[in-house]
Amino acid sequence: MRTRFTGRLSRMSASIAVLLLALGTTAADAAERDPLADRGWAWPVAVVRVVRPFEAPPGPYAAGHRGVDLGDVERVRSPAPGRVAFAGEVAGRPVVTIDHGDGLVTTFEPVTTVLGVGDPVARGDPIGEVAAGGHVAGGAVHFGVRWNGEYVNPLRLLGGVPRAVLLACC
Repeated sequence: MRTRFTGRLSRMSASIAVLLLALGTTAADAAERDPLADRGWAWPVAVVRVVRPFEAPPGPYAAGHRGVDLGDVERVRSPAPGRVAFAGEVAGRPVVTIDHGDGLVTTFEPVTTVLGVGDPVARGDPIGEVAAGGHVAGGAVHFGVRWNGEYVNPLRLLGGVPRAVLLACC
């Protein structure tokens, strides 16, 4: 049974497709324009199980979830080459931060490491073991990414979130 709502969605989807084609753009092309996509980043865990997604806050000091929580983790790897920028405790929990250059910084917690500030890491290098603490359940790790000081969804660097493209509607 077709409702008014699904009929509107179908017409809207068709309108968007026509607009994209008129502009010579496909949905895949629009997704590829994300400046964070296709940088060759790897998942920082062996088995990916997202237990809590990124939730962008409406403002810099508002509530949100500035990263993704990954479950069933023992070891954490570097998603890209970089240098350890911080390794220590923050608010009683172990944190590892890696500066990847080009304004990109990753943070993992709770993670203990033997690495020190300034140590280089390659993509896929082990950076530490999951510990206890923080807002995550046991065996989980929080994976946050900042780009030029702003938190972004880590999935953008891993091919998981196409960038939104605003189009004229109706």
